[in-house]
Amino acid sequence: MPTPSRRPRTVRAIARRFEADLGASVLASGPHIPNVRQISERVAMGRALWRDLVIGFASQLGELRLGFTQLAALYVLADGSTTTIGELAEALGRSPSATSRLVDGLAKRRLVERREEPEDRRQRSIALTQRGQAILRAVDRARADQFLTAVRPMPTPERALVAMGVAALATHAISRRGRLIKGRQAL
Repeated sequence: MPTPSRRPRTVRAIARRFEADLGASVLASGPHIPNVRQISERVAMGRALWRDLVIGFASQLGELRLGFTQLAALYVLADGSTTTIGELAEALGRSPSATSRLVDGLAKRRLVERREEPEDRRQRSIALTQRGQAILRAVDRARADQFLTAVRPMPTPERALVAMGVAALATHAISRRGRLIKGRQAL
């Protein structure tokens, strides 16, 4: 854990990176947004928010007795389509044998099910069960509640900026969804 004397330098370094990456677009937005340095420093200080979100997330996963990679597998399957072990392994960036073991554990907990492919009975596909869908809804609901708890006390104009930022990020993620899931290099 960084010492208190190192934290300000870390925040400044993060702020400088955000400034370099976002400065031009912030300046182009005109007088509606405060100066780039102020935004960069606030984003860097958002580490505290990120920390709280991650700790809450880890706590919830512990309560659900679910690992992060297991949760990632459930999210890959969340769109309702079925997939093979190989496709899931590729999406998760894991080996097929490790993914097969992962699916075994999820199947034992009835979060996913394996199905025989009608065209090739040797081929098995994996699908999310209703129980798996319920787990994802619970995770999503808890993360949204935790995020909103952090945002609600903010002044209305800042809440509006957060809402616009989240909407923009969500729109971008949805438009890139295939690339986000299929290839890590897109990140």
